[in-house]
Amino acid sequence: MDNPALAEILQLSLAERIQLVEDLWDSIASAPEEVPVTEAQRAELERRLSEHRRDPQAGLPWAEVHKHFAELL
Repeated sequence: MDNPALAEILQLSLAERIQLVEDLWDSIASAPEEVPVTEAQRAELERRLSEHRRDPQAGLPWAEVHKHFAELL
């Protein structure tokens, strides 16, 4: 391991590492315009948006999807 910071992070408890990941993700999400999007990702987003516009009732609300998967756990 060449990275002393990584070695230190790996010494944290699982809960502390999860919190660190959440904090890092929040810092990334606070600047979405800086997150690169590939052309393939952009094309997929456009395809999904077009599909939604064509038939908005075909999808499910996030709360319903979340509830379904929470029940599986």
